[in-house]
Amino acid sequence: MPRQHPPIVNKLLQLWNVVRESHRQPIAGTQQKPRLVSAEEVGATFIGHSSFLLQIGGKNVLIDPVFSRYLILLRRQRHPGLRIQDLPPIDAVLLTHAHMDHLNLPSLRKIIRRTKRLTGHPPEAIVPRNVSDLVAKLGFRKITELEWWQDTVVEESEVTVTMTPCKHWGARMFSDTHRHFGGYVLATATQSIYHSGDTAYFSGFREIGRRLHPQTALLPIGAYSPDSYRAVHTSPEEALQAFQDLGSAATFIPMHFGTFPLGQEPMEEPPLRLLAAARKAGIEDQIVVLQEGDTARLIASPVIQPV
Repeated sequence: MPRQHPPIVNKLLQLWNVVRESHRQPIAGTQQKPRLVSAEEVGATFIGHSSFLLQIGGKNVLIDPVFSRYLILLRRQRHPGLRIQDLPPIDAVLLTHAHMDHLNLPSLRKIIRRTKRLTGHPPEAIVPRNVSDLVAKLGFRKITELEWWQDTVVEESEVTVTMTPCKHWGARMFSDTHRHFGGYVLATATQSIYHSGDTAYFSGFREIGRRLHPQTALLPIGAYSPDSYRAVHTSPEEALQAFQDLGSAATFIPMHFGTFPLGQEPMEEPPLRLLAAARKAGIEDQIVVLQEGDTARLIASPVIQPV
């Protein structure tokens, strides 16, 4: 009869297998220099996982920037699409929650140093409630905490940032469950883009669309296997339904796939399933799958193509 392990031992063995597998193949992918867009356009550059450089209202914003090769022992599978040393001056860094694959302290320190070298002053940070203590000593110019539906304005700009609900959790470790979490809609008078953060499918996508009318949606499609993971993550098909629920968005750029082996599905599966579901729904032309380092120029057009 096979030896039975306690549940905690089984969890540790599963984790060790994931870590071991993450080191099996060389890191893939190439890196590019960021492509800058005009102030009349929105640029979305996919760095990898849930990390983006967004250009909106003439400002440069990073969301959940993770450039590190490792999350403790877990190794990334694809290089970040940009190098920190190639970034333009960053006006604001937005963090959706405190998980280590979204709030990466070594990356944040380097981003702050990069912008200070270029401009003489660091970027500001926008974070969920009860997350500011994690980044308070890094040297941000200022830190703003938000609750769901609260908003703030990026300094010296017309870019409004509104925190949106999601279905996830925010603890950095295990016991600090007081930390909040969410997504963001960034908007000017004529432009808007939505980054959902990590989330399971929930009815709140309809309300986000009704209240904030985002034109472009960055939605997660990975880490859905086994099925229990869908309590906090969306499958590709659920992400497509979330996009349709928004109602206002013309373009869906997928994220949270292909970088870290966080689920048991094959690494290449999520975008294939998304495109198959979109083809079946007749909206394949609204899906823009970016490779790391690619920039989508989001202009007044029903179909947005990467450049």
